[in-house]
Amino acid sequence: MNFLDLSKSRYTTKKYNPELKISEEKIQQLQEILRLSPSSIDSQPWKFTFVSDKALKAKYAEVSFFNEHKVKDASHLVIFSVIDDISKFETQIEENLPEGSVGYYNKNLKPQPESAVKSWMAHQVYLSLGFFLAACASMDIDSTPMEGIDIDGYTKILDESGYKPLFAVAIGYRNPEDSNQPSITPKSRLNIDRVVESR
Repeated sequence: MNFLDLSKSRYTTKKYNPELKISEEKIQQLQEILRLSPSSIDSQPWKFTFVSDKALKAKYAEVSFFNEHKVKDASHLVIFSVIDDISKFETQIEENLPEGSVGYYNKNLKPQPESAVKSWMAHQVYLSLGFFLAACASMDIDSTPMEGIDIDGYTKILDESGYKPLFAVAIGYRNPEDSNQPSITPKSRLNIDRVVESR
């Protein structure tokens, strides 16, 4: 299937089949795909946590607001976190990135307020989300990106010093009765001339 067809068929899954699990082989592929995600200057200010344990998923479900049943029924929950300690991030890039990339950061980002630097880092994590959702679609894995989570609740359960969860993605296989799939409820998108311009 080409990418345009994937874009037409991919949707945000609202109802999962709890009996179907993603194979370990596919999970390992998704983990490697996330590792290879693009980010500005290869900054990689992130950590991705895959949760499949039923009891642990239930804890996250309790702090996922209206997404509770998706977290419980999906095969896995993937938590996308950003480095929340600028000194930790600076140490990471100094140890792993070429001089030019570190120089770019020092000249263009480091002088900015802490809130601006952290916002920039969070944007990099969002880049990985788009990459991940496309990868899932290409592997016939259904997905639900979720900003509707209790960040403080996730932070407490995750217990990962120096990182802050931003959002999560439930992944698995749809329940055939999921009414949100495009074959039942067509996608609602603005006309192309409203969102795309050629000059």
